[in-house]
Amino acid sequence: MRVLICLTYYRPHYSGLTIYVERLARALADRGHRVVVLTSRYDRRLPAYEKLDGVEVHRLDVWLRVSKGVIMPTMLGRAWRFARWADVVNLHVPQLDAAPISLIGRLLGRPIVLTYHCDLHLPAGFIHYVANQVSHLANHVSASSAQVVVTNTRDYAEHSPFLRRYLPRVQVIPPPVGLPPIDEAVLQAFRRMANIQPGQRIIGMAARLAAEKGVEYLVQALPTVLERHPQARVLFVGQHEGVLGEEAYAQRLAPSIARLGEHWAFLGTLPPQQFAAFLHVAEVTVLPSINSTESFGMVQVESMICGTPVIASDLPGVRQPVTMTGMGAIIPPGDAAALAHTLITILADPGRFRGDPQAVAAQFSPPAIAEQYEALFASLAVPVAGRGDKKGPAVA
Repeated sequence: MRVLICLTYYRPHYSGLTIYVERLARALADRGHRVVVLTSRYDRRLPAYEKLDGVEVHRLDVWLRVSKGVIMPTMLGRAWRFARWADVVNLHVPQLDAAPISLIGRLLGRPIVLTYHCDLHLPAGFIHYVANQVSHLANHVSASSAQVVVTNTRDYAEHSPFLRRYLPRVQVIPPPVGLPPIDEAVLQAFRRMANIQPGQRIIGMAARLAAEKGVEYLVQALPTVLERHPQARVLFVGQHEGVLGEEAYAQRLAPSIARLGEHWAFLGTLPPQQFAAFLHVAEVTVLPSINSTESFGMVQVESMICGTPVIASDLPGVRQPVTMTGMGAIIPPGDAAALAHTLITILADPGRFRGDPQAVAAQFSPPAIAEQYEALFASLAVPVAGRGDKKGPAVA
């Protein structure tokens, strides 16, 4: 099957959405499908075309940025050519180009599957307001054109002001989650790299340093945790410098984090094996997100696969991994006191929340999720013999 996947940012950009699509695209390619990703060349140093793990990645030049969105004038022409070649078009939103691409797909008679990752919430300001309105309009056009709208959980779909309008078209497919195997040597190397000392109680958080992630509530909770567990230490993994649109947020948090001294460490973005080691070393991980820009939180499942319990906000979708597995606890969003109390409780007896990591890994494995997408695509696609270039879209 020929699959065209469109999204604004692809790897090496780091976000939950890009990781999701990378895993899905790679797993579909591993199952023998021809997968083309059409995305932005958000960094001019990236190649316009490359093949990554069997996936053909086409990056288009960015002419203008609007908040976190990008304007790519060549997108429509390239999308037309690639959609003619494809058996099915899979759009991942939020994405400004999703609306015209969905219309192109319908005009060409190609089935459209819209994967809806989250609602969009931009900061206050005229430009952000306009971007929000344009994004909402684009999402509605895309959803109206799509035969199926995929989302991570029914819980999120039923609470999303956007998705509620399209519930008859919604199909739930969990996100693909997988981690590389590691051994004791990798764990020891990570402990040395992170300067973990004997007796330290490691609290993990993996995210971008962004306002919607609720990082400040972990910062506020930690002094209370230290009163009961003075050896507690937060390891924050993920981009924490130069996060697009979050510079002011980082500056606001910097003094409070600095006051925590050795009890808080930024490790940056880690390669897969080190990231898996981080989750194994942590005794608990936290996801204190505050709004519906977080629709699930794949890092929760990654943590659970490593046997590490999770504390997550009581938000639609976000609460589902803990609800499904029992591997952790749910707290009210934006409640530092509740977070501190729950951290103290889990650190007192983390083994009580460890659940069945193997069952979690099997349920969310990329091959299992790709199989669900494959079945969905096959139910919609009507391949036409001889259509387009059998060798696939041209590179240039």
